[in-house]
Amino acid sequence: MLSKTWVRGLTTAAIALALVTGAAADDRAFSKDVGPANAGCDAQAKGSAGWQACIGAARAGMSDDELFYAGYWLAKNGRYGEALAYLNLSRNRDARVLTYIGFATRKQGDVDKALPLYAAALALDPNFVVARAYLGEAYLTKNEHARAKAELAEIAARCGTTCPAYVDLDRHIAAFETAKG
Repeated sequence: MLSKTWVRGLTTAAIALALVTGAAADDRAFSKDVGPANAGCDAQAKGSAGWQACIGAARAGMSDDELFYAGYWLAKNGRYGEALAYLNLSRNRDARVLTYIGFATRKQGDVDKALPLYAAALALDPNFVVARAYLGEAYLTKNEHARAKAELAEIAARCGTTCPAYVDLDRHIAAFETAKG
């Protein structure tokens, strides 16, 4: 028969292991958004040579969905200049496209140029919490903590405190506050 102390120790270890191994899954679960899909290209690893061959070079003849698909995944994989080549060809500058043009622009270091892109996205769709979360991150980059917190409150009002956009921006704000001491 197992002792109660041993069972408690095993239970504690199992919980700790679940928390540690769950961190990666938790990060995926709390992604701000779900990326677009493409049945033909999704079999390839995003950003790989095979995937790049599948999507082809950025060109005006591509549909807006194809342009967004390529631009989104390139931006999410840190290939911001390439992402902008696709996103900037989009004819329908909806909230998603404007948000990811802003995201790639900000990640290239031009936060001031990204801010009006997020604002334009929110003018089209004030409830697009992904744009609000990225806008909050941009404010943190500019050391504008109060404005980031205001975006967090706007996200909470629109989707609650457990939605992925809220959780993600809240984590960025907490890291900012910790770094500032």
